[in-house]
Amino acid sequence: MSNLKNYFFTSESVSEGHPDKVSDRISDMVVDTYLSNDPYSRVACETLTTTNKVVLAGEVRGPSIKKDELIQKVRNCIKDIGYDQEGFSWKETTQIESHLHSQSADIAMGVDSSGNKDEGAGDQGIMFGYACNETDDFMPAPIYYSHKILRLMANDRKSGKLKNIEPDSKSQVTFEYENGKPKRVKSVVISSQHSADIDQNKVRELLRPYMINSIPKHFLEKFDDEELYVNPTGNFVIGGPDGDCGLTGRKIIVDTYGGAAPHGGGAFSGKDPTKVDRSAAYASRYIAKNIVASKITNKCLIQLAYAIGVSKPLSIYVDLFDNDLEKSKFIEEKIRKNFDLSPRGIREMLNLNKPIYQKTAAYGHFGRMPEKDGAFSWEKTDKTDVFLK
Repeated sequence: MSNLKNYFFTSESVSEGHPDKVSDRISDMVVDTYLSNDPYSRVACETLTTTNKVVLAGEVRGPSIKKDELIQKVRNCIKDIGYDQEGFSWKETTQIESHLHSQSADIAMGVDSSGNKDEGAGDQGIMFGYACNETDDFMPAPIYYSHKILRLMANDRKSGKLKNIEPDSKSQVTFEYENGKPKRVKSVVISSQHSADIDQNKVRELLRPYMINSIPKHFLEKFDDEELYVNPTGNFVIGGPDGDCGLTGRKIIVDTYGGAAPHGGGAFSGKDPTKVDRSAAYASRYIAKNIVASKITNKCLIQLAYAIGVSKPLSIYVDLFDNDLEKSKFIEEKIRKNFDLSPRGIREMLNLNKPIYQKTAAYGHFGRMPEKDGAFSWEKTDKTDVFLK
């Protein structure tokens, strides 16, 4: 993020009905299905969604799961999101194909443990974790409130409280920062698919309360209502995969920090936790969040780097944004001594071999509450004592 003290910063979110998020949800359903049957399954699933068609492709290693069972679960995902439209539905009008096949033996050999060799990373790459004290959940304010608007809309749409609004939605929040802290909301964009029964004035009337209910009042004190843009292009009746092709892994900034921190480039959805794209990004967020929660710094960026088949990270980088080299060295030493950042170590530390991934597929992988079933374990702040001098 900018080194300036005073600036505007914007982040966007997309709903679970956005075509790419439909694909993410389905891919994570495949991961959960395999992990439910065998917690050590390997999955790398990509999903394409378009008009009345869903295509699964990728590699798996694990229990034999019937194609018909997976196809029915795809339909269940689409139904839960809320699609029953002419161009995309959970019913038989939408054709579903599965082209999943066995994992490459070469990749498996590099990842598997054997003899004295510990389990290696599933690929090379860099992963980033970030945390800041702008919100109670240690997330940047623009992405946090962008997610919240859409999450509240989805809850009310599914309960029947919000009528004539369809699943495909987007939000975008611009904050004015003063002395590096969020001061006020400058503008909000909410675009949502809607039924043909209502006009744009009604859409605005329906959606405006979600901005009011999502963002704390003190951020909206000087908000100009003309800076609320609802469906600025006009009509939005045709949406979802019928309006736009969806693919797994195309919303990596929405999934993480809204552009407030670097991204290593690897997507999360559709990957089992041996893939460090996913697990090491969770681990680096876990560490960064505990560092900020310990109040030793206002924000923290962690980078981890891996090589395929190698168990330990090649490098650990820490930025506390305060130019305190002694503190940074102290933090790096604490990380190395207290966190096993091998793929196996991360999975055991965060208990990741569970079917907990479908719920991560929309509204961000970070800034969520840890759940009893083990979901969002990387959001716990149970390691703050490690970083207290």
